[in-house]
Amino acid sequence: MNTDPIADYLTRIRNAMSAGHRVVEIPASNLKKEITKILFDQGYILSYKFDDSSVQGTIKIALKYTKDTKEPVIKKLQRISKPGLRKYASSTELPRILNGLGIAIISTSHGVMTGKQAKKENVGGEVLCYVY
Repeated sequence: MNTDPIADYLTRIRNAMSAGHRVVEIPASNLKKEITKILFDQGYILSYKFDDSSVQGTIKIALKYTKDTKEPVIKKLQRISKPGLRKYASSTELPRILNGLGIAIISTSHGVMTGKQAKKENVGGEVLCYVY
């Protein structure tokens, strides 16, 4: 039984990148779909596809690597708010990741968004993870 599906999602991406895989398949959920859309919009993954053929569905993510060194574009995926210790931040407390080079993914009452978007809309929420 998986107690933290978001940590599992991030770990599957992390493991696939360290193994040099081009594509990773992950069991789908609405929250994972929103996080995937943010990763795509911010340029951390090449593409994604939602497959609803099974009951739960899957997300296929095409991972992105640099052209010259073949290093993964995502250097670190870090889970912040965990089931045993939730982390919340108001719009003024939202963190800057690597002086603006990384992103924080926040779950707000207005949906899942980056820290910059949340600050712009003046909403706080649960800090899901950092990506850089």
